[in-house]
Amino acid sequence: MPAGRDRYFDVLRAVALVRVVAYHTFGWAWAGLVFPSMGVMFGLAGTLMARSLRRPALTVIRSRVRRLLPPFWFWGVFVVGAMLLHGWMPGRQILYWVVPLGDPPGNAWGEQAWEIVWYLRTYLWFVLLSPLLLRIFRLAPLLVLSASLAPVLVFRFAWQPPDDRLGAALWDLATFLFCWLLGFAHHDGVLARLKPAAVVPLALAALACGGWYALAHQAEYGTYDLDENPLAQAFWSAGFVTLLMYAKGRFPLAVPARHRRLDRLVTVFNARAVTIYLWHEIALVLAVPLIDRFWEVPAFEAYLPLDSQWFLFGVGWVLIAVFVLLCGWVEDVAARRKPRLLP
Repeated sequence: MPAGRDRYFDVLRAVALVRVVAYHTFGWAWAGLVFPSMGVMFGLAGTLMARSLRRPALTVIRSRVRRLLPPFWFWGVFVVGAMLLHGWMPGRQILYWVVPLGDPPGNAWGEQAWEIVWYLRTYLWFVLLSPLLLRIFRLAPLLVLSASLAPVLVFRFAWQPPDDRLGAALWDLATFLFCWLLGFAHHDGVLARLKPAAVVPLALAALACGGWYALAHQAEYGTYDLDENPLAQAFWSAGFVTLLMYAKGRFPLAVPARHRRLDRLVTVFNARAVTIYLWHEIALVLAVPLIDRFWEVPAFEAYLPLDSQWFLFGVGWVLIAVFVLLCGWVEDVAARRKPRLLP
């Protein structure tokens, strides 16, 4: 394991990625309640960003942007190229495919591939804002952390952001601001210094608020899926990620390294996290026509569960592994490491 790596966080990131792929395969509305992957990933990223900002802010931002954009560009060449072949005519907003400060444009044919870019856009904005956010946070850590849930409440009940790229960005920043700042709190030891009696009831209250709001507003949103309900997502993620981070700081959890294959898999997931995230939807899309071809083989039709979503999930992961081997080296280049098939 590379020096400085936190295996607890590495395992959480790997679980988050598996949950994302499972959600996009099965469409389970309850998946976010079991494990709010996006909140966890923003919390982990906030911790790492606070640690990195011991160095000059501009240097850190350049490093983060450099590690993010080349894999995005490489993936974007294929997505944009495929959409152009399917009749898409981009305007000047194609610049968002260069730097995703807003959701990049596309056509309906490629929507399943490019709709996931919201996470990269939100991450990029958090990176750019982090020097200022960290300075504000350290003025009054607990007050700022508590107030970080206010924007999503304002957007829900007082002022509705515009229904455009700016509005979408504001909603996502507001939804996950608490988790990002919670990463700061974990890094600075603010969270670890608190007593369980102060943390656990508030975290449970946030979970109760988020869960109640998701269930009570199913008619309005058409589902209790947290991805469709920013307020419920914000509070549920806040409570869930708080408990995860507090458990690590208060009760260090040893992640067994004796299972070498599992430990190796966690290493690959973390070194290729951007590749897995970007390419997983394309893998799932390609898995469908591939499985269709399996029906033409009598033995496959007889002995394989070709109509099962679990089979689609498995084939999807096989194709994700192929993309990791074919495209993961771009993350090495972006990080100024020697390109390798596997880390």
